[in-house]
Amino acid sequence: MPLPRRTRKLIGAVAMIVFVVVYALALMALAQGTVQDASKLAQGLFYVVGGLAWILPLMPLIRWMERPDPEA
Repeated sequence: MPLPRRTRKLIGAVAMIVFVVVYALALMALAQGTVQDASKLAQGLFYVVGGLAWILPLMPLIRWMERPDPEA
């Protein structure tokens, strides 16, 4: 039995919130240990790439959430 779109969106929203919180904490821990002593350019590049990289792993989840409901 396929999940209705509304249920998929609820599950996906909760999963995205959990993922982004864990991702941000991991990125901060990584930055604290390694990027702190780098040049300003390297720090900026790290934060730009790290700030945008969370989108890639979540794209399949977003596609799954947005799938249309099957016709009954």
